[in-house]
Amino acid sequence: MNVISLFNGMNTGRQALENVGIKVNKYYSSEIKPYAIELTQHHFPDTIQVGDVTKWKEWDIDWKSIDLILSGSPFQDLSAAGKRAGINGKKSSLFFTFVDILNHCKSLNPNVLFLQENVGSASKLDVGIMSRELGVYPVRFNSSKVVAQMRDRYYWTNIRTKETMFDRVVDIPEPKDRKIYLKDILENGYSEKQKAMCLLESNSRPLITPSKMARRYFEIGMANLLFKDEQTYLRVKEATSIGFVDIANNEAVDLSYPTSTTRRGRGMKDKSNCLLRNNEYFVFQDGDIRYFTQTELERLQGFEDGYTSILTRNQAACLLGDGWTLPVIEHIFSFIKK
Repeated sequence: MNVISLFNGMNTGRQALENVGIKVNKYYSSEIKPYAIELTQHHFPDTIQVGDVTKWKEWDIDWKSIDLILSGSPFQDLSAAGKRAGINGKKSSLFFTFVDILNHCKSLNPNVLFLQENVGSASKLDVGIMSRELGVYPVRFNSSKVVAQMRDRYYWTNIRTKETMFDRVVDIPEPKDRKIYLKDILENGYSEKQKAMCLLESNSRPLITPSKMARRYFEIGMANLLFKDEQTYLRVKEATSIGFVDIANNEAVDLSYPTSTTRRGRGMKDKSNCLLRNNEYFVFQDGDIRYFTQTELERLQGFEDGYTSILTRNQAACLLGDGWTLPVIEHIFSFIKK
């Protein structure tokens, strides 16, 4: 196949095609992030980099030879975690650039295949707009079926469709549940959750103080946090108004009265509390609470250990959090007629 991958990121589409045994002749990648390009060329040095998607009319491509177009257009204006500017927002409106490219290819090759992915939290209005532009309504998969991460996404494709009374819809069944849980992919440590929260690009900008880490995890909920062991988790999750011990690195907390709602969780800053026979003091140190390692991030998106090893942990977190779940894309591509 000859493929164009828009917003290529870490090149998940190419890896998925290879993994399901579909031969790639030419693979064109539109990406502007330097370390994303570096990772792509590391694994697939024959990838042809074409640059900024908004300059697609300048690309040197034999458009009529294209068999498959991939697009994961930016979702920041669609996501519930964003400002909800909608499909016409500054970033998410790049979806229409993909539509222009798709329509151009269709005019030369009516049988060209496509895959477009976007967030499951997109509004019904935006999903409707994208569906009418693409001529098909999407299927909705959660990556939790195939990895240890909650990742709700819409997928539009003409790889396999069916006609209903009113619409044309994607006809690809949900992947089988592989029953992979968070505890299965951890290198060490403990989590009380069965599945990780959805990885985000912001995982590349981790908070570093235990207090801020705990606040994001317990109070806001939009975070993944791991603990040294279950006992540490129970010590951090306290019966206080904020729900956790507000403590800094190398500071102690008094846990002498585990059932008290007034004394439990008292932090010791400058001086220790009075020593008593039943004292139980706990000091936060490096490693007591942490974020995912680079290897764990790779596993959460279904990649082999070390796939992003040429990058720093935070560079890898940026690409993985902004990318596709490899086993889901493999599942979709398995329906391409060989």
